[in-house]
Amino acid sequence: MLRHARLPLLVLVALVLSACGSDPGSSRKASFVYQTEQFKADETYSRLFDANAADTCEAARRALLSQGYVISAASKGLVTGTKRFQPEGEVHVEISFNVVCVADGKTGVPATAFVSAQQDRYVIKRSSNATSIGVSAIGSISVPLSSQQDSMVKVASETIPAGAFYDRFFALMQTMLADAAEAREEAHSSSN
Repeated sequence: MLRHARLPLLVLVALVLSACGSDPGSSRKASFVYQTEQFKADETYSRLFDANAADTCEAARRALLSQGYVISAASKGLVTGTKRFQPEGEVHVEISFNVVCVADGKTGVPATAFVSAQQDRYVIKRSSNATSIGVSAIGSISVPLSSQQDSMVKVASETIPAGAFYDRFFALMQTMLADAAEAREEAHSSSN
């Protein structure tokens, strides 16, 4: 009789353990996200420009500045910048750009710009504290002395996928490079 009483208990334990082990939600998918990486040669996170690395990164810096990005670092081979958005009342989005410029060939021309942008999403988290005051003759009195604190909490972060977003950025970089080359030609011809 005791043996038959254990069987349902063992089945119940097995079901609970199998439920704990299987996660049909997104956390299981997130743990295997690296398997979707293709490492294809035709990804659009990079573009070849007919300029040296310093001029290419300068074009990237100017392109970001022209669109309202705040530049946090800029050198001959690296540019980083950020821009903040508030698409909804309590939602905050930040895009961070990283551009690395590398010379190709013996002369340093052309150069490749490797670009990746990350989008972070924040929401407002509110917390409040109420206070009560104790008065010895009367007792405890609740006084609405509450304080409310708002804080931004990051809820999502992802690299913006390759596609039209980067194509528009690379096109603007190409325009900036052409404008700089034209300005150099005009300066050179006016000095002669």
